[in-house]
Amino acid sequence: MSKRDYYEVLGVTKSVDKADLKKAYRRLAMKHHPDRNPDDPSAEAKFKEAKEAYDILSNSEKRTAYDQYGHAAFEGGMGGASGGAGASGFGDVFGDMFGDIFGGGGGGRQRQRRGADMRYNLSLSLEEAVRGTEVNITVPRMSSCKTCDGSGAKKGSTPKTCGTCHGQGQVRIQQGFFSVQQTCPHCNGKGSQINDPCNDCHGQGRVKENKKLSVKIPAGVDEDDQIRLSGEGESAGPGGVNGDLYVTVSLKSHAIFTRDGVDLHCKVPISYSTLALGGELEVPTLDGRASLKIPAGTQSGKMFRLRGKGVKNVRNAGFVGDLYCEVQVETPVNLTKRQKELLEEFGSTLNEGGSKHSPNESSWANKIKSFFDDIVT
Repeated sequence: MSKRDYYEVLGVTKSVDKADLKKAYRRLAMKHHPDRNPDDPSAEAKFKEAKEAYDILSNSEKRTAYDQYGHAAFEGGMGGASGGAGASGFGDVFGDMFGDIFGGGGGGRQRQRRGADMRYNLSLSLEEAVRGTEVNITVPRMSSCKTCDGSGAKKGSTPKTCGTCHGQGQVRIQQGFFSVQQTCPHCNGKGSQINDPCNDCHGQGRVKENKKLSVKIPAGVDEDDQIRLSGEGESAGPGGVNGDLYVTVSLKSHAIFTRDGVDLHCKVPISYSTLALGGELEVPTLDGRASLKIPAGTQSGKMFRLRGKGVKNVRNAGFVGDLYCEVQVETPVNLTKRQKELLEEFGSTLNEGGSKHSPNESSWANKIKSFFDDIVT
């Protein structure tokens, strides 16, 4: 029986490009695959015919020969297209077509395994975070076994190439009309097997240890900032690479300051007399003491800004935040009889001055009166 024209088999013209050629082949392969047509005995023949046509036309040299000589170019052992199609398994066809989706392709190369990343919570004082420091930490982790140098094999022996995956770490498994690439179940993706395991790590290539590390903390780190220590995470075992260690910063509460990014805030208690008459107030900073001038008539809650007395920006060492001092009046307690008399006398003189001495209080009183007048009307 004479063979049909390959272009006719795939339903394309001779000018078809490679992309459309592949689409046509995929469509026919899906349509005629035997697994999808168990009750149609002709499906397998149509499937093989489509594959044979695609094998020839998808190859530039074979396609040129076919266009010039037709089927005769591959007769008498010249091309073996028919035999090639019959010899190929259906899994190979779909492995080539969909291998990139299911992790196949790439010649079955083994991906290098990587150990787990780890996190370490480091609590710092505000001063340590602002100025920077160096701290020593101890991290429990799985590390490469020193006895066998991480190979997992006893000294004097070596791991053997896995006979199932032949060192690739992965195998192809046929699932219906798909060929799926999976981790080798015998070597767990390592590509090798250990017949004589190390006595200390029992063939795992890693053991538990408490690793001591010195961590440099840059000036200006803030809450939840992370410092990455490359390769200081857990070992992946033989043939793998270590993960990373992420040191996460948390800040202890401070007796005086609260932090907002690169700025610091503090509340400063102040007396009535200093607010009313003005004066000079001594306030703390992380660099020592600073003098703050209080203008006469300052109200409680007023915020004063001290430029450059905040925190250095960890990502821009040339930029430093500010310190904001909020003055809060402190109501005197445990007054003597004479102090009470003086306050009463002082209060009466304020009342005589009205809004002249207490503009906010007078304004508030007027708003209250207007509010109730509106309710009545």
